[in-house]
Amino acid sequence: MTTHIIDKLAGVPCETHAQSNGREITIGSGFVAQSYQHSDFRGLMDPLIMVDHFVATQPTFGPHAHAGLSAVTVMFEDSEGAFRNRDSLGNDLELAPGDLYWFKAARGALHDEAPQPGARTHALQVFVNLPAENRHDAPDAFHLAAKDIPKLAGNRSTARLILGASNGVTGPVAPDVPLTLLDINMQAGGQFTQSGDSSQHAWALAITGSSTVSWTAGSADLEPGKAIAFAGAADISFSSEEGAHVVLFRGYPLRQAFVQRGPFAMGNAAELDAVEADYRAGRLGSID
Repeated sequence: MTTHIIDKLAGVPCETHAQSNGREITIGSGFVAQSYQHSDFRGLMDPLIMVDHFVATQPTFGPHAHAGLSAVTVMFEDSEGAFRNRDSLGNDLELAPGDLYWFKAARGALHDEAPQPGARTHALQVFVNLPAENRHDAPDAFHLAAKDIPKLAGNRSTARLILGASNGVTGPVAPDVPLTLLDINMQAGGQFTQSGDSSQHAWALAITGSSTVSWTAGSADLEPGKAIAFAGAADISFSSEEGAHVVLFRGYPLRQAFVQRGPFAMGNAAELDAVEADYRAGRLGSID
């Protein structure tokens, strides 16, 4: 298992933006993903650690542990069927198209997600870093149903405000690391602008269609699978001549060093070793 040490997150990134097309991951015949890692974005993905844009049609991973971070599932509206979600906190529910599940693993907990028979899950799996003072909290989780997510209107566009605040509307608040998360769909000739704090970092991913993103210091073309992270932006605008689907995360950077080993992220290797020992000893709970 690879260990990543990103000391750059303890300081201020010298770059204003970074781009990546991610890397493809295929597991068996029922899981394909494009994976985006913090190391690809020169500190500008902070407070995000990783985002996987995936399609799953069969159970793939089985029960597994997380620690030191929050694992967040963002279901897209074009998913089909249910995505069963279980964890060692006693939760057992079926995520529907458009839902969100926020799993704060903190000091360690087990998690299991799998598409139900005949389902096609189109979603994001997001690892969100935790502040150092929250890494050893008790695990927690919340489920957000699609029907409870407010929608914002733009110019020939709509945006689901899954988390945070945008354009005068407040949605659900994420714990410990407040994020704004927008799921934006533009028709042909559509445009959507999001206003926020320029001290936040922004991370955008093109899901389908060609679009352009513009911010205070520049602009970039987005083709499907391309992600861009940038800093110093107040207004962020997306436009598309043909129609497009993009997602936008905004959050305040933690700027703290961490060590990542697979699904764990802690402040140092000794903490990682300790949580792995807890996992092997069965002290992170169980999923019945």
